[in-house]
Amino acid sequence: MKKFLLLISVCAVCLSACKQYSNYERPDTLTKGIDSLYRDSTRQYQVVKADTTNFGNTPWKKVFTDAKLQTLIQKALDNNLDLQSAELTVQQSQAALKVARLAYYPTLSFNPQGTVSSWDFGKATKTYSFPINASWQIASFGKIRNTKKQAEANLELSKAYKQAARTSIIAGVANMYYTLQMLDEQLRTTKETVEIWKESVRTMELMKQAGMTNEAAIGQARANLIQLEASVPTLEQNIREVENALCLILNIPAEPIARNAFNADNFPASFSTGVPLQLLANRPDVHAAEMQVVSAFYNVNIARSSFYPSLTISGQAAWTNSAGNIVNPGKILATALASLTQPLFAQGQLKAQLKISKLQYENTLLQFRNTILSAGNEV
Repeated sequence: MKKFLLLISVCAVCLSACKQYSNYERPDTLTKGIDSLYRDSTRQYQVVKADTTNFGNTPWKKVFTDAKLQTLIQKALDNNLDLQSAELTVQQSQAALKVARLAYYPTLSFNPQGTVSSWDFGKATKTYSFPINASWQIASFGKIRNTKKQAEANLELSKAYKQAARTSIIAGVANMYYTLQMLDEQLRTTKETVEIWKESVRTMELMKQAGMTNEAAIGQARANLIQLEASVPTLEQNIREVENALCLILNIPAEPIARNAFNADNFPASFSTGVPLQLLANRPDVHAAEMQVVSAFYNVNIARSSFYPSLTISGQAAWTNSAGNIVNPGKILATALASLTQPLFAQGQLKAQLKISKLQYENTLLQFRNTILSAGNEV
């Protein structure tokens, strides 16, 4: 009867622990109604059809075809400190994942020892010991597995942050480059207009001498000329400020930026937006938000695993020589040990930690949903 009750207890523990081995699946409620965020601008209430060539899949070099702009973008990607920091974060996450994977394997240690002892200053006795220790946690009720899964999610999260930084840099450089082109065009037009107004003032002065106009009209023309001339230094200052901001992204000292004149032919004739989930899948902020959900999901599983025991087996094999002679075979010792660790008096802390993990998971779900809605409204 006792054996039967023990078997039932073990089965109950195993069944209750099965939840720790569940995999993350995206809740349907997170993406509910996403299609309604994207509508054809020419046909109200009709969702855009599927398109495998949507704009999100277009490489940036095909979008920005200006050769000098491409050079600036590539320089920013090579030199930008934020992107370098994001790359280091990715490498840290890769190392953390490697650590999590190695938790499946046993640990080995070698601890050689030697002692010399003497009693009443008599003949010294030498003892040598060369033990090799091994330890392996063979059962953790999903804690090791979920830790690895969480590390994988964190790696994807760091990659998404890096992609977000990369996207921001590309967009920032392109935006400043086109701003400079617009300012150049505005400055050129303003200078041409100044020359036109100068000629207009000279013409009106000649007309006044001929009695064809008056001083009031000439004064108004001169005022317009002065206003235009005053806008030239302001435009030149705006150009320098944008160039300095662009140099900061490029991680170089402030200097003039080489650029071509504005040409509308440098832009693609049309863009294919695509469908909701296709377009959202290419946004690093959306992917990062979901990876936060995944990481929090497995963190809940880790918290649940803490309620269950962990089984560890360990062993030691050693050669020892207490005769004082290294060539003496001495003795070979071997030990084996299996330990089962079950938390007993930490249930309050474990329950609190599980509650915290669940609340964090719920919070990431809300943030993910909000990110999707915000991303949909931006397109």
